[in-house]
Amino acid sequence: MMRIAIVGYGTGGQAAALMLSADGHEVEVFEQASTPGPVGAGFLLQPVGLHVLWELGLLDGVLAHGARITRLHGCTAAGRQVMDMRYPELDPRLFGVGLQRGALFELLDSAWKEGRCLHAGCRVMAVDAEAGVLTDEKGRRHGPYDLAIVADGSHSRLRGQVAEARVDRVYPWGAQWCLVAQGDWPWVEELRQRYVRARRMVGMLPVGTRPGDPVPRLSFFWSVPTAELESAADDAEGWRREVADLWPEAAERLRNTAVPAGLAMARYRDTVHRQWFAGRAVLMGDAAHAMSPQLGQGVNMALLDAAALRDALRAERELASALARYQRSRSKHVAIYHFWSRWLTPLFQSDRDRFAACRDLVFHPMSRLPGGRGQMLRVLTGTRHGWLGAIRLPEAFLDAMGTTRPSGSVYGPSPQRA
Repeated sequence: MMRIAIVGYGTGGQAAALMLSADGHEVEVFEQASTPGPVGAGFLLQPVGLHVLWELGLLDGVLAHGARITRLHGCTAAGRQVMDMRYPELDPRLFGVGLQRGALFELLDSAWKEGRCLHAGCRVMAVDAEAGVLTDEKGRRHGPYDLAIVADGSHSRLRGQVAEARVDRVYPWGAQWCLVAQGDWPWVEELRQRYVRARRMVGMLPVGTRPGDPVPRLSFFWSVPTAELESAADDAEGWRREVADLWPEAAERLRNTAVPAGLAMARYRDTVHRQWFAGRAVLMGDAAHAMSPQLGQGVNMALLDAAALRDALRAERELASALARYQRSRSKHVAIYHFWSRWLTPLFQSDRDRFAACRDLVFHPMSRLPGGRGQMLRVLTGTRHGWLGAIRLPEAFLDAMGTTRPSGSVYGPSPQRA
């Protein structure tokens, strides 16, 4: 068994710690926050991510706290339909789950009991990939480790010390986020969005409850150019009027939210690596492949990465072979989502009004075509694998989804790929 260090205690780091400890490895996690916790409001778990959580025996907890999402609907401020995607059209047993980041954090954190070793308040500044040694901000050296997993997020300070990025840039558009009480919100099984060309986008996603807070909530999203992110809500009343003009019902749910103090800021990156590993170090999650949030796959990909790395370490005796296997198993899936995120982002977050006009005219009609419909649903659910392949989810998992009662054993088989 190996001595493994994990830098970052987000979803990927948590899942990797849980899986690798269960396999008997000696795992140490380094997290810069003195009190580890979730960052962000809510997100949409897709079937591929739910499958990993089912393997871990956590699907019951996810379903107990999360909100079942069966439809994604988007329209213009004038009411023109742009998007209408329904999970059951791909398989009647499929749905997404809107979940608060705090709920997933606590479920994963509570599950990691075996061999738990968490160094909180320890900021790692350097990784020696060949030696397997970490150096923190106080100059202390940790290791050597047989393997160091860099999972410190989209703004990773360590990724370049493991492998040079082919692409690493900040997106020109970010977002303001918050959680609000669901109350009498009518669309309890839908992610709803409204657009003003591509310059403004507002989204509301039901995300359920979290441990210690039984109030069902919605995750609010407001698209903003990064250059305006800090100042966009300085005029609180003007900001509220702008939201209300686009979507009065959403503005009403925000009536008790302090502006701008109650809004969190999110910035995004586009990062591509030809190689995800070197020596004894490997990249995971957003540190390896950050991308636009348009396709909503970040958390799901982090979970898939953790499962793929665990499986590769099980399958290969040599570390170099295991890390190469890990990258191969994930590269086609990641690459297709990178491609689509780059092409779709200008349609929803940009100042390219002509692009948005074309989107409003053709996006929904194209999605109704038999071939296009299935492909779009594959992309939505996270099951698109390369250009023509698909991740085949096990029947036992699909049956568990169909009854909303998981029946799989912990650490079961990974998804098969077509």
